[in-house]
Amino acid sequence: MRLFAIGDVVGSVGCRFLREKLPAFKRYKGIDVVIANAENSADGNGVTAKSVRYLLDSGVDLLTGGNHSFRRRETYDLYDECEQLLRPANFPSGAPGRGFAVLDFGRVQLGVLNLLGTVYMEAMDNPFYAADALLKDAPKMTVVDFHAEATGEKRSLGYYLDGRVSAVWGTHTHVQTSDACVLPKGTGYISDLGMTGPVESVLGVKPELTIQKMRTKMPVRFALVQEGPMKLNGCLFDLDEKTGRCRSAEAVELR
Repeated sequence: MRLFAIGDVVGSVGCRFLREKLPAFKRYKGIDVVIANAENSADGNGVTAKSVRYLLDSGVDLLTGGNHSFRRRETYDLYDECEQLLRPANFPSGAPGRGFAVLDFGRVQLGVLNLLGTVYMEAMDNPFYAADALLKDAPKMTVVDFHAEATGEKRSLGYYLDGRVSAVWGTHTHVQTSDACVLPKGTGYISDLGMTGPVESVLGVKPELTIQKMRTKMPVRFALVQEGPMKLNGCLFDLDEKTGRCRSAEAVELR
């Protein structure tokens, strides 16, 4: 199975660029399944029913989330209604939606687990314990989107789950890392997929606004870059359907 994981899709511009690039890339690489992080897919953070439908109609099979998943109260019900939309599984009990899903391809099943880091981020249930609990009955092929800030936390979870899942990738920082690899026990890994959105930006935001915030420490209303060159970051994992192990992990950037 060839799985393509796509980094944080930023705003409507990121959604449009994904639709422009993904179909041809899927055909070219013979991709079987696409998973994208959508927690920033609406302009101004979070998701909307429109951004979710747009990405699914563009060729994405499953959407994952992160710390901005519940930014918009009007979409809470969407997490219960849409089986192709996940939020981190280690949110406290009672949060809308689910953090684990199984995609059934007939010949094989693929489990997808979404977790949120706790280092330099809001306190959540321990992601390591959450993984232990949810992986007990998971399919042989299961992958993990770990939405986290600290590289050390991401790599620690990667090694912790090495040999127990097919792939672990990080999201959240919007900057693609150069460590795509297969860990010693057969788990594909990359610390961060990067982002899908404007190249000349700071995490998708106009640089002059982030500079103003950093220099003055005063409140600044961020605005996304709407024009100029775009990129789609992700990682292509080749998974062995018989063993559940990863054969290769290749970082991708499409312009």
